Amino acid sequence: MPKLRRMLGDIYSPECTALMRLIETQSKETLGKWALGYATENYLPIYEAAFPEDRRLREAAELCGKFFVGEAKLAEIKPALKAARETAAQTEAEPARAAARAVATALAAVQTPTNAFGFLLYGAAAAAYSAAGLLESPEIYDELGTKELRRALSSLEAAAVKNEKNPAKINWNC
Repeated sequence: MPKLRRMLGDIYSPECTALMRLIETQSKETLGKWALGYATENYLPIYEAAFPEDRRLREAAELCGKFFVGEAKLAEIKPALKAARETAAQTEAEPARAAARAVATALAAVQTPTNAFGFLLYGAAAAAYSAAGLLESPEIYDELGTKELRRALSSLEAAAVKNEKNPAKINWNC
Protein backbone atom coordinates (compact mmCIF):
# COMPACT_ATOMS: atom_id res chain seq x y z
CA MET A 1 0.00 0.00 0.00
CA PRO A 2 1.38 3.47 -0.87
CA LYS A 3 2.19 5.86 1.96
CA LEU A 4 -0.76 8.19 2.37
CA ARG A 5 -0.24 11.86 3.17
CA ARG A 6 -2.04 13.60 6.02
CA MET A 7 -2.97 16.53 3.80
CA LEU A 8 -3.38 17.11 0.11
CA GLY A 9 -2.91 20.37 -1.73
CA ASP A 10 -0.14 22.72 -2.69
CA ILE A 11 -0.41 26.04 -0.87
CA TYR A 12 1.04 27.75 -3.96
CA SER A 13 -1.59 26.29 -6.30
CA PRO A 14 -4.17 28.62 -7.85
CA GLU A 15 -6.93 27.03 -5.73
CA CYS A 16 -5.11 27.46 -2.45
CA THR A 17 -3.94 30.97 -3.28
CA ALA A 18 -7.49 31.98 -4.20
CA LEU A 19 -8.84 30.43 -0.99
CA MET A 20 -6.28 32.26 1.13
CA ARG A 21 -6.95 35.61 -0.55
CA LEU A 22 -10.71 35.21 -0.10
CA ILE A 23 -10.32 34.12 3.52
CA GLU A 24 -8.37 37.32 4.19
CA THR A 25 -11.44 39.37 3.23
CA GLN A 26 -13.92 37.61 5.52
CA SER A 27 -14.81 38.04 9.19
CA LYS A 28 -14.00 35.47 11.82
CA GLU A 29 -17.73 34.73 12.16
CA THR A 30 -18.26 34.23 8.43
CA LEU A 31 -15.25 31.93 8.23
CA GLY A 32 -16.26 29.94 11.30
CA LYS A 33 -19.83 29.43 10.12
CA TRP A 34 -18.71 28.44 6.64
CA ALA A 35 -16.03 26.03 7.92
CA LEU A 36 -18.52 24.43 10.30
CA GLY A 37 -21.10 23.97 7.57
CA TYR A 38 -18.69 22.74 4.92
CA ALA A 39 -16.95 20.24 7.19
CA THR A 40 -20.21 18.95 8.64
CA GLU A 41 -21.69 18.43 5.19
CA ASN A 42 -18.64 17.03 3.41
CA TYR A 43 -16.24 15.40 5.89
CA LEU A 44 -18.26 14.38 8.92
CA PRO A 45 -20.18 11.77 6.86
CA ILE A 46 -16.86 10.16 5.88
CA TYR A 47 -15.94 9.78 9.55
CA GLU A 48 -19.40 8.61 10.56
CA ALA A 49 -19.45 5.98 7.81
CA ALA A 50 -16.47 4.33 9.51
CA PHE A 51 -17.62 4.99 13.09
CA PRO A 52 -21.43 5.30 13.06
CA GLU A 53 -21.76 4.98 16.85
CA ASP A 54 -19.22 7.71 17.65
CA ARG A 55 -21.08 11.01 18.07
CA ARG A 56 -18.24 13.10 19.52
CA LEU A 57 -17.54 15.06 16.34
CA ARG A 58 -21.23 15.57 15.57
CA GLU A 59 -21.92 16.77 19.12
CA ALA A 60 -18.97 19.19 18.94
CA ALA A 61 -20.28 20.51 15.61
CA GLU A 62 -23.77 20.96 17.05
CA LEU A 63 -22.36 22.88 20.00
CA CYS A 64 -20.37 25.15 17.66
CA GLY A 65 -23.58 25.76 15.74
CA LYS A 66 -25.19 26.89 19.00
CA PHE A 67 -22.30 29.30 19.55
CA PHE A 68 -23.01 31.01 16.24
CA VAL A 69 -26.66 31.60 17.12
CA GLY A 70 -25.82 32.88 20.60
CA GLU A 71 -26.96 29.80 22.52
CA ALA A 72 -23.47 28.88 23.77
CA LYS A 73 -20.42 30.83 24.85
CA LEU A 74 -16.87 30.22 23.68
CA ALA A 75 -15.89 28.93 27.12
CA GLU A 76 -18.63 26.30 26.82
CA ILE A 77 -17.44 25.00 23.47
CA LYS A 78 -13.72 24.79 24.27
CA PRO A 79 -14.06 21.32 25.89
CA ALA A 80 -15.89 20.12 22.76
CA LEU A 81 -13.11 21.49 20.56
CA LYS A 82 -10.59 19.61 22.69
CA ALA A 83 -12.64 16.42 22.44
CA ALA A 84 -12.78 16.81 18.66
CA ARG A 85 -8.97 17.14 18.50
CA GLU A 86 -8.62 14.06 20.70
CA THR A 87 -11.02 12.12 18.48
CA ALA A 88 -8.90 13.00 15.46
CA ALA A 89 -5.70 11.99 17.27
CA GLN A 90 -7.20 8.64 18.28
CA THR A 91 -8.50 7.77 14.81
CA GLU A 92 -6.12 5.53 12.90
CA ALA A 93 -8.00 4.28 9.82
CA GLU A 94 -8.08 6.32 6.61
CA PRO A 95 -10.10 8.07 5.26
CA ALA A 96 -11.80 8.51 8.65
CA ARG A 97 -8.59 9.89 10.18
CA ALA A 98 -8.30 12.65 7.56
CA ALA A 99 -12.01 13.41 7.91
CA ALA A 100 -11.75 13.64 11.71
CA ARG A 101 -8.77 15.98 11.40
CA ALA A 102 -10.69 18.10 8.89
CA VAL A 103 -13.75 18.36 11.13
CA ALA A 104 -11.76 19.09 14.30
CA THR A 105 -9.72 21.77 12.52
CA ALA A 106 -12.83 23.32 10.93
CA LEU A 107 -14.58 23.54 14.30
CA ALA A 108 -11.57 25.33 15.75
CA ALA A 109 -12.02 28.07 13.12
CA VAL A 110 -14.49 29.50 15.62
CA GLN A 111 -11.46 30.87 17.48
CA THR A 112 -8.63 30.58 14.91
CA PRO A 113 -9.68 31.92 11.49
CA THR A 114 -6.69 30.44 9.64
CA ASN A 115 -8.19 27.01 10.37
CA ALA A 116 -10.78 27.91 7.72
CA PHE A 117 -8.01 27.11 5.25
CA GLY A 118 -6.14 24.38 7.13
CA PHE A 119 -9.12 22.08 7.49
CA LEU A 120 -9.44 21.95 3.71
CA LEU A 121 -6.05 20.30 3.29
CA TYR A 122 -7.13 17.47 5.59
CA GLY A 123 -10.52 17.48 3.89
CA ALA A 124 -8.93 17.13 0.46
CA ALA A 125 -7.18 13.99 1.71
CA ALA A 126 -10.38 12.64 3.24
CA ALA A 127 -12.33 13.24 0.04
CA ALA A 128 -9.63 11.72 -2.17
CA TYR A 129 -9.12 8.60 -0.03
CA SER A 130 -12.85 8.16 0.34
CA ALA A 131 -13.45 8.43 -3.41
CA ALA A 132 -10.49 6.39 -4.69
CA GLY A 133 -9.68 3.99 -1.89
CA LEU A 134 -6.26 3.57 -0.36
CA LEU A 135 -4.27 1.93 -3.15
CA GLU A 136 -4.07 4.64 -5.82
CA SER A 137 -1.07 6.60 -7.03
CA PRO A 138 -0.09 9.96 -5.55
CA GLU A 139 -1.05 11.57 -8.86
CA ILE A 140 -4.63 10.32 -8.56
CA TYR A 141 -4.86 11.61 -4.99
CA ASP A 142 -3.41 14.98 -6.01
CA GLU A 143 -5.95 15.30 -8.81
CA LEU A 144 -8.85 14.42 -6.50
CA GLY A 145 -7.49 16.74 -3.80
CA THR A 146 -7.31 19.61 -6.28
CA LYS A 147 -10.91 18.98 -7.34
CA GLU A 148 -11.99 19.09 -3.70
CA LEU A 149 -10.15 22.37 -3.12
CA ARG A 150 -11.86 23.87 -6.18
CA ARG A 151 -15.21 22.74 -4.83
CA ALA A 152 -14.42 24.32 -1.45
CA LEU A 153 -13.40 27.56 -3.17
CA SER A 154 -16.75 27.66 -4.98
CA SER A 155 -18.53 27.08 -1.68
CA LEU A 156 -16.63 29.86 0.08
CA GLU A 157 -17.23 32.23 -2.81
CA ALA A 158 -20.96 31.59 -2.44
CA ALA A 159 -20.82 32.15 1.34
CA ALA A 160 -18.50 35.18 1.27
CA VAL A 161 -19.81 38.55 2.36
CA LYS A 162 -18.96 41.31 -0.11
CA ASN A 163 -17.15 44.26 1.45
CA GLU A 164 -16.99 42.54 4.85
CA LYS A 165 -16.70 45.28 7.47
CA ASN A 166 -14.49 43.44 9.94
CA PRO A 167 -12.22 40.99 8.13
CA ALA A 168 -10.28 38.64 10.36
CA LYS A 169 -6.64 39.39 11.05
CA ILE A 170 -4.80 36.62 9.23
CA ASN A 171 -1.16 35.63 9.68
CA TRP A 172 -0.50 32.60 7.48
CA ASN A 173 2.88 31.58 8.94
CA CYS A 174 3.74 29.73 5.75
